[in-house]
Amino acid sequence: MSLTNTAIKTARPQAAPYKLYDEKGLYLLIDPKGGRLWRLKYRFNGKEKKLAIGAYPEIGLKEARDKRDDARSLLAVGVDPSQKKKTDKQKQMIF
Repeated sequence: MSLTNTAIKTARPQAAPYKLYDEKGLYLLIDPKGGRLWRLKYRFNGKEKKLAIGAYPEIGLKEARDKRDDARSLLAVGVDPSQKKKTDKQKQMIF
């Protein structure tokens, strides 16, 4: 079942961090202090990896899904989205 904006807004912090799952590896991590962080869980070369997408509400549900789809398209052509994010960040620091 897909995640909804209503479910995100009504989610409350608990004693331990917990996840609200969307689909295709996307989830929202809710920490005890109330922070809400988008993450993508995926496999690359047989290893499980996680990609940080951003914080909610700066990145909404639709934008998080778009970023998930972008990352999955990179995986389809054999590129690790996490590694690409790191190299892109390094290129920005040079200029």
